[in-house]
Amino acid sequence: MKNSKTISLYKIVLLFLLITIGITYIKIKNTKAKNINNIVIGTISSIKETETNTQIELNANQKVLVIYDKELNFKLGDKIKVEGEVSKPQNNTIPNIFNYKKYLKSRKIDNIIKANKITLIKENKDIKFQIKNFLINHIEKYKTCKYLKTFILGDNSDIEKDTINTYQINGISHLFAVSGMHLSLFATVLLVILKKVNEKIKYLIIILIFIFFSFLTNYSPSILRALILYILVTINKAFKLNIKTIYLLIIDFILLLLYNPFYIYNIGFIFSFTISFSLILTTHIINNYNNYFIKLFVTSLISFITSIPILINNFHEINLLTPVANIVFVPLVSFIIFPMSLLTIIIKPLDNIFLLLTNILEQTSLIVTEFKLNLILSHIPWYIIIIYYITIFVFIKGIYKKQIIKIIPLIVLIIIHTNIKYFKKNTKVTTLDVGQGDSILVEFNKENVLIDTGGIRNSNSSIIKNKTIPYLKSLGIKNINYLILTHGDYDHMGEAINLVNNFKVDKVIFNCGPYNDLEKELIKVLDKKRIKYYSCIKELNINKNKLQFLQTKEYDNENDNSNVIITELGGYKFMFMGDASSTTEHEILSKYNLPDIDVLKVGHHGSKTSSSIEFIDEINPNYSIISVGKNNRYGHPNKEVLNNLEKSKIYRTDEDGSIMFKIKNNKLRIETCNP
Repeated sequence: MKNSKTISLYKIVLLFLLITIGITYIKIKNTKAKNINNIVIGTISSIKETETNTQIELNANQKVLVIYDKELNFKLGDKIKVEGEVSKPQNNTIPNIFNYKKYLKSRKIDNIIKANKITLIKENKDIKFQIKNFLINHIEKYKTCKYLKTFILGDNSDIEKDTINTYQINGISHLFAVSGMHLSLFATVLLVILKKVNEKIKYLIIILIFIFFSFLTNYSPSILRALILYILVTINKAFKLNIKTIYLLIIDFILLLLYNPFYIYNIGFIFSFTISFSLILTTHIINNYNNYFIKLFVTSLISFITSIPILINNFHEINLLTPVANIVFVPLVSFIIFPMSLLTIIIKPLDNIFLLLTNILEQTSLIVTEFKLNLILSHIPWYIIIIYYITIFVFIKGIYKKQIIKIIPLIVLIIIHTNIKYFKKNTKVTTLDVGQGDSILVEFNKENVLIDTGGIRNSNSSIIKNKTIPYLKSLGIKNINYLILTHGDYDHMGEAINLVNNFKVDKVIFNCGPYNDLEKELIKVLDKKRIKYYSCIKELNINKNKLQFLQTKEYDNENDNSNVIITELGGYKFMFMGDASSTTEHEILSKYNLPDIDVLKVGHHGSKTSSSIEFIDEINPNYSIISVGKNNRYGHPNKEVLNNLEKSKIYRTDEDGSIMFKIKNNKLRIETCNP
């Protein structure tokens, strides 16, 4: 009888799960973003200061992200009126990298308003916000405020990026995202404090405290997952329902997706549930071990293995030493750092001790990164994710039964995955959307060429670190064989130093003419790293493909000295013009007998100084690519140039995002990554 009840419950939960997945899919596909006016009135739920602006989450009729380029004296809970320019968040315009629109969608934000005026309507009177404001003001008086904010408020934005990077490399960043682990420790402490209180009242008090703690951390999905599960487990225990924890977790999953289907885009949500499912399903394996550190290692190993597909599609690399690193950091953070943060917030003199502990934590993480064993793994489609989880299941079963042979399939799969480029038979040319600049990746069978890096002056954000390198890793690319710099302008090579400092580059090729200051700075770095470099070459042979450099003569300006490159890939002719002007175009026409071009990277971002009608008529391109920034101050591309190119199909990075030309079996396929 008991078994039949279990089977019935299993069927019911599974049915509701399938229905929820269907509802989630329909809502994601059919939900349209609501429009708002340029004047919005709402309550401040979050304030974050960045290097360049202040970001406010505003609860109005719907949630709105407010960007303000000045400091604010408002507090959480204040009611304000915002006037400004409304825009919609954009999708990623380079494939496989962070999608800001989906991230905001997971926070129920559809609109951004760039404020030019903010007016206070009513000061906060809400007791919840008063307590949170008090905590924020109190925490900011501490030397260790960045870690107190992390563990008490779930806000790690004040921790230095380099430090966060070491935590990510070591695979321990989950320890700094307030989640179920922290609530479990918190619950243990509260149970001790409330041990003499009536059991039902005791659990009610803990749940209420957890609800308020969730408010303090802005209701992050990982905290909500832990909170709802704790409530379900408590109800299950109080009413002796005897429902298995795995079913409760599925119900938890269903409730959160029904509340916000777009949580599926939140990496914390995905990690939290995936790891929780895996640990509940493998409890019998973990409990086989009595030694704390062995149990911790097995727990870390299972968590790491089950999160591999998620790590691949979000970070495109894994550190094989993560389970070992967790043996060091989980006890340190769980039993020392986190409890100490709770004590420090109450007893201020402990601040210096807590500062010492966090310094030890940071230095230890920095040291451990020196021993990292990272594998770069290309982005995978859904059916490969299924294959991964099948092999992961076999792997975990092998651990349980101590059958080494069952560990082999996952190892083989990862080895194949890390060497995926040797299985690729296609050529691909991608014009990356780097704003007002140029950057083009040419992928041959085994080698890769990057033509220019892009670069935006006075920007706090690095194109190379935030866009190009993540994209390269998502393709499984471990190094750039040739970095070709068309010329020394910042919008073409401004990120070159960032590239060679953060990614393996074998050789660099400069254009003709004297080196300018930017090129000289790069050469210093190349010499230090012993990277070979050349200038003013005539041709480059890669995998039986020839890149011909159409040099004419040296000019007195960088633009006309641009490397102009022509090549044939899979039967299709490509031409990359750099910033060469009509002067260079005229010289090229007089010196070379040019064929019709299939794909032209238009010169100088569509400026009127390039792409003369004589030149365009001679090369007769089928497709024209203009790499240009959205609403740029130069007015690129020029209308006359667009008219000159009208016989070709025009693609623009400001409208189409990155443009990919894929050649396989002498067939050309074109894809874009639209905003």
